Amino acid sequence: MTKNTETGATTALHAPGLIQQSVSVTRRMAASLPALRKVAESKGLKIHHLGAGYPHPDVTDPKGFLVHKQAYFDKLAAEEGLNDPDSTPEFLRESFAYTDTLGPKLPRRLFAKVYGADWGIDIDPEKLIPTVGASGGISLVCSLFERGEEKVAYLADAPTYAGFVARASLKQSSRIFSVDMDDEGPIPEQFISQIHRARNEGYFLPFYYTVPDGHNPAGISFSNQRRREILDIAREEQLLILEDAPYLYINYEKAEDRATPFIAMDDTQTVHLFTGSKIGFPGPRVGFIYSNAQINIANDYSIAISRLLLTEASADILFQNPEALYGFAALLHDQKLEPRTSLWPVADSKISVYADNRAILLDTLQKELGNHSDHFIWTVPAAGFFSVFTFLNEAIRTDEDMVAKLVSEYGVVVVPMAEFYPADAHQRCPGVGLNQIRLSFCFSESAPGKRADDMREAVLTFCKAVKKLSGII
Repeated sequence: MTKNTETGATTALHAPGLIQQSVSVTRRMAASLPALRKVAESKGLKIHHLGAGYPHPDVTDPKGFLVHKQAYFDKLAAEEGLNDPDSTPEFLRESFAYTDTLGPKLPRRLFAKVYGADWGIDIDPEKLIPTVGASGGISLVCSLFERGEEKVAYLADAPTYAGFVARASLKQSSRIFSVDMDDEGPIPEQFISQIHRARNEGYFLPFYYTVPDGHNPAGISFSNQRRREILDIAREEQLLILEDAPYLYINYEKAEDRATPFIAMDDTQTVHLFTGSKIGFPGPRVGFIYSNAQINIANDYSIAISRLLLTEASADILFQNPEALYGFAALLHDQKLEPRTSLWPVADSKISVYADNRAILLDTLQKELGNHSDHFIWTVPAAGFFSVFTFLNEAIRTDEDMVAKLVSEYGVVVVPMAEFYPADAHQRCPGVGLNQIRLSFCFSESAPGKRADDMREAVLTFCKAVKKLSGII
């Protein structure tokens, strides 16, 4: 509606092509939390965060990084060799000016070298496209394939990341075909059948979207064997794999036991999304998209997807944030300001916090609920921030009313799983996810030095709550 300020009359603006979009479950929970928090606090309850997937404050304090970044910027200025102390270094001018869609070359070159070394990939910096976090990369790839007139469908896991579901649903005619998972990843037979089903129903199916390491929300990591099976199917069916890798470095396995990312298995079949939000800082929203895939677009004419994505990025965000990218380049240097040879040392300080939180969660669940395996089971994450907790008592429904009750009566914040499942998963199995919740062990509002105590108290409170809800106590 618009309003005439002189007459006070209102006019309706008609936009028949637009539809009301559903809001993801995580955003709805975030919106409802303030009111629920007031109810809990009015009862003297402490709020326990087992729902948010945010990086913990203990690993996102910027003070040390800001000192390090300034030292790195001073080094860059010195390397330019300016004699006039009032002159502005070129890198600093670039940091606060318009820049190419690819952003400054130095951060891309540094990232390509260190990331490539970690995963055994030869990365071409000119094909490394900056994105606004991994979410920006998701949007970019979806947008690229929504340009045509065909009905577009996407293959995804059941359950899958709520942010992907929200983005994929922006195109009114699009549809998600989902694949059920076991504890190793998507089930290959259903993976094939869903590809054929989508295409038989007249959909253009360009890619399969997944978070194979520390899956959000499923709390599993795909086995190497299952990745090879899925990759073989994708090659046979000419289907790209869109690999979202926010938790690639938030890994609790021994180095020799870590799975290989899809991009390292085949960079001509994979479009890879990196974000610095989990090992660096979430605010700057630094991310990259990379692939060596070729796409046939007309009369057997093929083109590098990186070129198409760059064109798409130019239309989406013409100018990247060069200051944020230079700040990320500082993170790619050690305390002596030497270029890093690996990002694992950057991740180590984060992993130590999350591994401790994970151990508290799993140990407390086992101690408090381990004797009730007929009532509860939960996943043991090899990476990432999440464990999926399942109620085996069919009388328990993890709908939004139940989740609201956990907050208002116990002060425990969790996220229900049902809406992480795409619509067709609910058609296959009505009520899927309505006996599950996602537990996050990454975040709390604790004061410095109180993180472990807060996490332990949160899990103990949760265990007490579910035992009461299940009639055990």
